[in-house]
Amino acid sequence: MSTKNKFDSKAEISADMKLLARLGYQQQLERRMSGFSNFAISFSIICILAGGITSLQLGTSAVGGVAAGVVWPIGVLFALLVAAAMAQVASAFPTAGGLYHWSSILGGKGWGWATAWFNLLGAIFMTAAVNVGAYTLFINLILPLFGLDPAKLGILHQVIGVTLMTGSHALFNHLGIRVTSWLTDFSGYLIFVVSIALTITMLSFAPSRDLGRLFHFTNFSGAAGGNVWPANDNTGFLLLLALLWPMWTIIGFDASAHTSEETIGAAVNVPRGILRSVFLSGIFGFVMVASFVIALPNVPAGAQQGANIFFWLMDAIVPRWIKIPLEIGIVLSNYLCGLACLTSTSRMIFAFARDGGLPRLLRGVSSHHNVPVAAIWVGAGATVASTLYAPAYTTLTAASIILLYISYVMPTAAGILVHGKKWNKMGPFDLGGRKYKTIGVITIVGVIALVYAGVQPPNQAALPVTLGTAVLLFIAWHAGVKKRFPGPPLALAAQASEVKEPRIQQ
Repeated sequence: MSTKNKFDSKAEISADMKLLARLGYQQQLERRMSGFSNFAISFSIICILAGGITSLQLGTSAVGGVAAGVVWPIGVLFALLVAAAMAQVASAFPTAGGLYHWSSILGGKGWGWATAWFNLLGAIFMTAAVNVGAYTLFINLILPLFGLDPAKLGILHQVIGVTLMTGSHALFNHLGIRVTSWLTDFSGYLIFVVSIALTITMLSFAPSRDLGRLFHFTNFSGAAGGNVWPANDNTGFLLLLALLWPMWTIIGFDASAHTSEETIGAAVNVPRGILRSVFLSGIFGFVMVASFVIALPNVPAGAQQGANIFFWLMDAIVPRWIKIPLEIGIVLSNYLCGLACLTSTSRMIFAFARDGGLPRLLRGVSSHHNVPVAAIWVGAGATVASTLYAPAYTTLTAASIILLYISYVMPTAAGILVHGKKWNKMGPFDLGGRKYKTIGVITIVGVIALVYAGVQPPNQAALPVTLGTAVLLFIAWHAGVKKRFPGPPLALAAQASEVKEPRIQQ
């Protein structure tokens, strides 16, 4: 690094620390992440080689090829709108708590406390779903190379595999943000390389290249689609179900916000990281998933494979000499996706505990590694525990989509009401009041539709999880939490006009 760049970085870090102090916090975490690293952690969590592959059946078993050609771009556009609204607030309040802090500052500590729990539970379920998906890919893609039959493995093997995987993620996170950033940076490059190679392979060995498949609707619900979705004749409803495929893939981009206090030039680089991760994932993902549909030897036969569709496709058209390195790259990308998920989850736990929302132990930061060690290991434990409750991959997927996207729009809902009033100081990224409010309304309506789709059979178990969470939060808040929970410092300052400067958390 040149002397000039070192000076610029020091100046940026100093400005970051001053902004953080104005938001009420002392710099505790190590600020080492570059703008690329901040982008890479969200890009790694989105990981088109995870949801784009492991949830392929959510689209094809609903509406066939149109899931890639039409539904995927619609999902990407919606995710971009959610990301834009998120980036607006992230630029103004770049803190580790991310959405929780924003909701507290803009909508009050009760709104923020509820946002925290939706976001935290969604993040835990997301991490669990990613790791279950990585385990599924490992046993189906790697084990057969050694002559082992995945069909002989049961739920106990899954629990052991997910536990080992999650434990290694926690260990890497424990070693510090330098190690984690290096791995997520590598993951970002790996996803680009493997997705491009996979796309080229699919198009090169496709039996035919019929682009019309991407715009052809076929009802594959019921037995025709491997019973992924119950039989249904409602076209609009099936299209909504297919939307869960891109929405599950393009999720977790709040990681850029959660690592704000470890990012240099956070007010600028965090919103950039959020938007770039969604945009590039959406574009590269579209080309990749379109190649899957085009490469299918037979669309009805592929849809009938259900959750096995990708493995069936690889076996059907990809030569072994190419398939092996591709499969290794896919599994490794999914493993690193889980690593980034745990990083984001642990920062949410740390930030919430720092403000009194969780036990004080979880706000501790290692003096040697400058990371929230207790939050990391508790997050890992919660991840494994959630797979014991819901071993079905689709249930974890649906629950994480619902809880996370609800938490994504909660600060937006509050921001719409106070924009230009209580909230009149914006960050470097500013959409402008009218555009921000318009985007905000669209995203709120969209998330309501997404929640409706996410609780449909066979994911009906996600409904009691969502409703139960909302009811328990309401009861707990009014049963005494609102008296004990102080909330973020800046939210406290906003509630007391006589307080000119927010207190600084030690």
